[in-house]
Amino acid sequence: MSIAENLQKIKESLQDGVELVAVSKTKPSSDIEEAYAAGQRIFGENRPQEMKSKAEELPKDIEWHMIGHLQSKKTKYIAPFVSLIHSVDKLSLLEEINKRAAQNDRIINVLLQVYIAKEESKYGMDEEEVIELLSSEEFNALKNIKVTGLMGMATNTDNEATIQNEFKGLKVFFEELQGKFSNDLVDLKILSTGMSGDYKIAMKEGTNLVRIGSSIFGSRG
Repeated sequence: MSIAENLQKIKESLQDGVELVAVSKTKPSSDIEEAYAAGQRIFGENRPQEMKSKAEELPKDIEWHMIGHLQSKKTKYIAPFVSLIHSVDKLSLLEEINKRAAQNDRIINVLLQVYIAKEESKYGMDEEEVIELLSSEEFNALKNIKVTGLMGMATNTDNEATIQNEFKGLKVFFEELQGKFSNDLVDLKILSTGMSGDYKIAMKEGTNLVRIGSSIFGSRG
């Protein structure tokens, strides 16, 4: 099936209110153009320089989401145009994003990455660290970022019950934070969970943003 056909199939499977990030990392601009022609406008990348070069040559109404682990020193490449950074896992990164956003006279929206998986290889903060961060003076002194939600990656397993419990726990925490934090810097609306293999489970557990790559563009090399 073509990229356009894959995209249509995925969109038909999404529940109302669930938005799709087409994960185009490592894929050529021609693939993105095909998805764009089929109506997709949100694309996810994990390498800042690659995202920058694609943004320069592709239509300007694309929303670019940074979905991979972001090194502070590479924030400068995407700060002028990025729509949402999914993978913020520490205060120092937030401070760098804030600095680069200010230099570009922007407010940059971010998601805090919460560690929900039973795997050491995943990034993210635990629940206590998230609350500590959002409560800190250092965070509340920032002026050019907005935390608009949470992101989580489930354990890479065939055990659906494990995945479901991880997504369920993050949704509970998300709602808990919504009750505790709401100000100029925090407006929690987005729950980004679910990828090609587990997005249907994520939808059952309340996600409203899914990140799907291989089911649209095919496997990566």
